[in-house]
Amino acid sequence: MTSESLLYLFHGDDDLRIDEAVEALIGPWRREPNGDLNTTDLDGMTASAGEVIAAASAYPFLAARRVVVVRGMLAWIARKGAGDTGKKAVELLENELPGLPDYARLLFVERAALSESHKILKLSAAQPIGSVRFFAVPDDSTDWIIRRAKQVYNTVIEPQAAAALASVTPGDPRRADNELIKLTAYVDGRAITESDVALLTPYVSEASMFAMVDALAEGRTRQASHLLHKLLEQQGEDPFGMYGMVARQFRLLLLTKEHFAAGGGSNMLAEAIGQKKFVADKLARQSRAFELTDLEEVYRQIGEYDFQIKTGQIGIELALDLLIAGLAARR
Repeated sequence: MTSESLLYLFHGDDDLRIDEAVEALIGPWRREPNGDLNTTDLDGMTASAGEVIAAASAYPFLAARRVVVVRGMLAWIARKGAGDTGKKAVELLENELPGLPDYARLLFVERAALSESHKILKLSAAQPIGSVRFFAVPDDSTDWIIRRAKQVYNTVIEPQAAAALASVTPGDPRRADNELIKLTAYVDGRAITESDVALLTPYVSEASMFAMVDALAEGRTRQASHLLHKLLEQQGEDPFGMYGMVARQFRLLLLTKEHFAAGGGSNMLAEAIGQKKFVADKLARQSRAFELTDLEEVYRQIGEYDFQIKTGQIGIELALDLLIAGLAARR
């Protein structure tokens, strides 16, 4: 009896790591003599369960294994609307999978998380011959980006730069990885900085956003307006995204001020507002320049302007200018 699993199930929404895990498993098998001849890749939405079992059961030709990769079948046969066809496919797999021959290596690859009640998931986890691996996209990919840069590309990325890259690739590790490849080639051995991310991606520099709010806090209205329009130019064709970033910045400032007003300490701020420590430290410093009532009024005004923008009563640039003027008048 082989010590390798015969049945593998990879599922989750992190398709980058799924693809890498599948390749890490079957790559060495493919490179063995006649490995490619004994590897079959099936579309699970068109292949039948019977075809899968037949492919996995076919005796390998001048090789030790028969490798079959089935993509998307398990979610497809368990979907709403699959009806009797889906039910029969599940039943056939339930009956046949425990009897896979020793030379079979059957991989089910799913691009979404399967329900814990999925019968084939439960069977795969319970079988001695089975192996189940789950890959979820992290809620905050900053730490993942830092590790990825070091482990895969032997490159250092500064925490602020990693947070910046995470902000423009939310929930998309594959896109983050593509950007890392580009950034690694650009820096050519040195550490990746936030400025590099701002230069090569659609990222609007968080440092520039803090600088704009600093100017407002210190009464430098003209400079604040200049920085704001510069940020708007950087955002290109998505001024709504720029407005959203301004709203986010003042929401975080308001949350920070409320945290301190309620007696919260600096050491608990990052967790309380859901931000990295270096961001929380900047917000703590910046919030001291504003009264709580000022921030409440600004955030209320942001909401009003947002409604006026969406109903065509006012343009985004004018709304931002009015926001700056209104806050400057309260300084």
